[in-house]
Amino acid sequence: MGDRTEGGAAPIPAFANPASGRGKEASEAIGADPRFELRDAGPEGLESAIRAAVEEGARRVLVAGGDGTIATAAAAVPKALAKSPAVTVYDCKHSQTLPGTLVPKPSTSTDATAKRTWKETRAVATFYRNVFKRNSIDDAGMTLLSSIHFGTKFNNAMWNGAQMLYGDGDNQLFVDFTAGNDVIGHELTHGVTQSTARLIYQGQTGALNEHLSDVMGTLVKQWLLGLSADRSDWLIGKELFTANVNARGVRSMSHPGTAYDDPILGRDPQPSHMSGYVETDEDNGGVHINSGIPNRAFYETAITAGGYAWDPAGKVWFRTLEERLRPNADFHDFASATTEVARDLYGRDLQLIVENAWRKVGLDPSLTRSGASLRSRRRSSTRTNERRTIP
Repeated sequence: MGDRTEGGAAPIPAFANPASGRGKEASEAIGADPRFELRDAGPEGLESAIRAAVEEGARRVLVAGGDGTIATAAAAVPKALAKSPAVTVYDCKHSQTLPGTLVPKPSTSTDATAKRTWKETRAVATFYRNVFKRNSIDDAGMTLLSSIHFGTKFNNAMWNGAQMLYGDGDNQLFVDFTAGNDVIGHELTHGVTQSTARLIYQGQTGALNEHLSDVMGTLVKQWLLGLSADRSDWLIGKELFTANVNARGVRSMSHPGTAYDDPILGRDPQPSHMSGYVETDEDNGGVHINSGIPNRAFYETAITAGGYAWDPAGKVWFRTLEERLRPNADFHDFASATTEVARDLYGRDLQLIVENAWRKVGLDPSLTRSGASLRSRRRSSTRTNERRTIP
């Protein structure tokens, strides 16, 4: 960890060829994207302005030269040059005061939760670095801070917008929420989504937010175990339940709606097709429920493509998250974008695989919005025996 690629900075590429006379057009188009900051190169010139942006750590800055050339700070220095992020662990000691007390050496701690949190958080960071060339949550080396032993019998894990926090579970239904590395990967990916597409946490957009965390969470697990797509169990949170609960996991990506069926928790409510889409006022409009639909589409893509799920399917999904989504994207937006990215990265064969995967769950990326339809079922708000976990 922390190794550097040999050689100096890469040449600064241009988004538009100055000789083509399209530099201003490109500048205006990119500058309108709220995910980027557009700066003028000024009298010092394009290269000096880019270097300044890199030194600031501003990797999402675009600099416009006087000749219309557009360059990006992210491209000026290869991501592989970045150091691995620091990982810190704090102990809340069953309070809800954050971040808690610093654990001095979590890698050798006698507290199994502290040691596991440190190890698995580093593993998630390594996964993002090696597979997607991303340096931490923000792609700028952000320290990954986790608080353990949060609250008393707290049945959850979550990304709160700035850090991770983990409950110990009540030991009746749930165990320690650091038990599954896919859970840690899931939650940290909420931070990645926050720093990229900034998906609104409501309705279909929120379900996409949850879906992307499930995808990256299961990819972390599969990557660390070296599992091909056809050998994975495709379960999220398999390790979280006690023996008292009739459950295989919190969610099943291969067969949404089958993860659990328990007298206390109720039955897994996830649909696997748009015909079962749930309209509800609960759960921020069903973000943990309807995420089963895109989860199934990703599973279908990975299985049909063959090999390892993180490449090509995972790379298509991640590129879509990183570059193609607006904060209010819905399922149709995402289906269309992943289809386009599959074509751009891998060609027509993978494009067809992705298109067919979405059609299997009732979404046709080739249809215009006027041609798309949504059949849904209304979920009653009176059922209270289901506990939603892994936000």
